[in-house]
Amino acid sequence: MTLPTPPTRRRFLQSAGIVGGASILAPSLIGCVAPGPRWTRDPFTLGIASGDPRPDGFVLWTRLAPDPLSADPATPGGMSSGGVPVAYEISTDPSMSVLVRSGTATALAEDAWSVHLEITGLPPGRPYWYRFASGAAQSGIGRTMTAPAIGAPLDKMRFGFVSCSNYEVGYFSAYRHLANEQPDLVVFLGDYIYEHVGRRPGVRLHSDGVAAKDLRTYRNRYAQYHTDPDLQSVHAAAPCLMTWDDHEVQNDYANDLSETFDDPAQFLKRRAAAYRAYYEHMPVRPSLSYPNGPDMRLYDRFSFGDLIEFSVLDGRQYRSSQACYARPNNGGGHVETDASCPERLEPARSMLGPAQEKWLFDGLAKATTRWNVIAQDVLMAELRERQSDGRIAHWTDDWNGYPACRERLLRHIRDASVRNPVVIGGDSHTFWANELKLDPGGPTVATEFVGTSITSYGPSYDAWVSYLPDNPHVKFVDSRQRGYVAVEVTPQRMDVAMRVVSDATDPKATLSTLRNFIVEDKRAGPVSA
Repeated sequence: MTLPTPPTRRRFLQSAGIVGGASILAPSLIGCVAPGPRWTRDPFTLGIASGDPRPDGFVLWTRLAPDPLSADPATPGGMSSGGVPVAYEISTDPSMSVLVRSGTATALAEDAWSVHLEITGLPPGRPYWYRFASGAAQSGIGRTMTAPAIGAPLDKMRFGFVSCSNYEVGYFSAYRHLANEQPDLVVFLGDYIYEHVGRRPGVRLHSDGVAAKDLRTYRNRYAQYHTDPDLQSVHAAAPCLMTWDDHEVQNDYANDLSETFDDPAQFLKRRAAAYRAYYEHMPVRPSLSYPNGPDMRLYDRFSFGDLIEFSVLDGRQYRSSQACYARPNNGGGHVETDASCPERLEPARSMLGPAQEKWLFDGLAKATTRWNVIAQDVLMAELRERQSDGRIAHWTDDWNGYPACRERLLRHIRDASVRNPVVIGGDSHTFWANELKLDPGGPTVATEFVGTSITSYGPSYDAWVSYLPDNPHVKFVDSRQRGYVAVEVTPQRMDVAMRVVSDATDPKATLSTLRNFIVEDKRAGPVSA
């Protein structure tokens, strides 16, 4: 299928549903038929979601898909042609009895009948509830929020962060447990889907049975994940912030370079299909993130009163190539010593690209919140991996493949006196609690927490433990458990809980807490609680 071009302004406003102005009372859709066709099957099979909370609004999302895994590329989600009206309501209470906003957007074929509503003009710092309707069909009810006003006093905020949810190898019970905690915010740090088909038996199968490589297969992969009730529950429970890692396109890709050495021009066509499918299934702002071929901006900044600011980064789209990429069979991440791969140390190499680096540095220098969280996709701390011959090596796909960029960032944090910098990440299917340092024996510049996977298999725990003597800044590591990280922030401290499920292959898995850490105001580094 040919990828659509960016929309005209009129079509953009129709599909994006950018809605501003004063709040108004409106009649409820309960017991009424909204504009739309006669549905013979539920069009809201993929659930609903909200994201990008701002002091005056947020983004609401749904996608019409009565046949979510349709194999016909001409009818994604079982939809055929033409624009379809989708009504929405926003209320100040969960029973939807006090409406403050309602209206109708148009779901368009070129966006796979997804709807992205940019809601503005609401009062700051309070929860809202929302739902959609089309014809006689109604979605479930979701909870979202507006952020507190910039600089407004905020005494507490609770958020969770998650990554690496492989549908084939487990159930998403960790999402359900996070939803039950009723956080203010959920941060998705990448590998929301897996593009490949499993190499070993799983507990359930990707529906197409093939790796996602084109628009139809990426759309169906996202649709299959969105049919999961536990994923739907966490999206309905709280607004989210989003970034991606590699499996949203291909394992270990870097900018326009494929792990499998595909021609860059051809790989960018694949990336364009993947980014479009990502947009169609995520509650991101169309005014910022509407894809333009293989380009789609995700990095953004979000403030919550005077308490906390999130700088959400894109660590894939703009990065330099993998160090020593051109070697046979080394298109993705691999372990290298400095002698075998001096390219890794080159000063110009970047995880973020020049424009995003400048944007991040400028924002951190101007930050006035008490806590400053850098939300990104991979491990940032240096990890020295001692080999069997005694040499020290580094993995090239995370920040260890871009040490000059890491040094620039940590030096800037130190020199700009950024208050309470905390880095969060995913990717490694492992819990980490780290001190981030410019020099091994120097002061701690920032704190890092990395979450394990929702389901994906963990790497060797024994290998991680064997590296600890050479990495005293690593205060905790465990790859044996699946789960997420729950965080509570106050002006005085950040409390971090590493939550784990009893068995990711059990859809009724129970929850426990593996470890607790705190970070005190103005004292970088994790402390075991």
